[in-house]
Amino acid sequence: MTAPLPLAEAKTAARLLAAANALGGTVGTIAVGTGGLVGAAMLAPENRALATVPVSTFIIGGAIASIPAALLMRRIGRRAGFITGALIGCLGALAAAGTVAAGSFWLFCLAMAAMGAANAFNQQYRFAAADAAEPAFKPKAISWVLVGGIVNAVLGPQASIHGLDLLPAVPYAGPFVIMAGLFVLTALLLTRLHVPPPPPLSLKAAGRPIGRIVANLRFVVALSAAVASFALMSFVMTATPLAMIDHHHGHADAQHAIQWHVLAMYGPSFFSGGLIARFGKAPVVAAGLLLIALAAVVGLMGTSLGHFFTALVLLGVGWNFGFVGATAMVTELYRPEEAFRLQAFNDAVLFGCVAAASFSSGRILAVSGWEMVNWIVFPVVAVCLALLVVDGMRRPAQVPRT
Repeated sequence: MTAPLPLAEAKTAARLLAAANALGGTVGTIAVGTGGLVGAAMLAPENRALATVPVSTFIIGGAIASIPAALLMRRIGRRAGFITGALIGCLGALAAAGTVAAGSFWLFCLAMAAMGAANAFNQQYRFAAADAAEPAFKPKAISWVLVGGIVNAVLGPQASIHGLDLLPAVPYAGPFVIMAGLFVLTALLLTRLHVPPPPPLSLKAAGRPIGRIVANLRFVVALSAAVASFALMSFVMTATPLAMIDHHHGHADAQHAIQWHVLAMYGPSFFSGGLIARFGKAPVVAAGLLLIALAAVVGLMGTSLGHFFTALVLLGVGWNFGFVGATAMVTELYRPEEAFRLQAFNDAVLFGCVAAASFSSGRILAVSGWEMVNWIVFPVVAVCLALLVVDGMRRPAQVPRT
């Protein structure tokens, strides 16, 4: 077994991973804020429903890479694995810039998938911080890592806006060149990471069968809450820049809206871990889901800049509460020797669903409009809230790992 780090060292690791997330995590903001607009610019008007495909391939790349990324880190360690992921992201970003210059839509989608694969490594930062910590510090370690997203909330949209001037002949290529540089900085930063090594590879250390763990009702609830929080957030967020353009708002307006949304996603990380410690995981997750539903209500009320900005802020805060709470639920359900397998399974399912949500949002927006995008939120939230209630009635507050 690998022991958690002393509290001071666990805090240092969480801060470093937050810094890595601040740089490398910018890939998600740039992919969402620019990917759909690049797609729309490359496609003929009659194919506009495919405009969000680059964003979807970014997420699909992450879903496909989730299991290989976790298993690679199980073998070579977190630090080497994270550095590998950053280098993959650098190559993917440079490829994206090149395909934008070449005007190749489908090659651009493949480059976005490579950037998504790099993001699969980034998504493991939260588990690395949690696994390095004692149980009492795990929720705060997860939320600390997500605090780094505040930086990429500012950095990503600014790179998307000002990167347009970096290569005047190919405006949309500039943000991806900037992203490549950020991945290089991330790799250099991660050389200083110190977290516990993975348990020895042996049959005795294999732990319980994965099927037995995922059949646990608590895991089903946790995964469902994470999927609902992340998939609904991605579903609405992916459609929003295109919906704003449809309603006569500008490119800069769309980028600033995404910026405020991402700030709202990561800003609550300063206190969401504390809220979990005080009120419990399930209540915080439920609050997050209700905020996501409230965002859809605002989205249905109008299409002014104020409506779009308010809805995206509520959506971001709701995502934070739901995702941090659900991740904390997952971390209490596995033993150290089971961590990598369960984390890989969790993220593969999670980002597979997120990819499906992102892919469908462009089609639904094109065929049924912005109102339908918002109406779809309510039944998903209702199902997840019902699962939380059932779990609360059948399970004690603390679930043993047996």
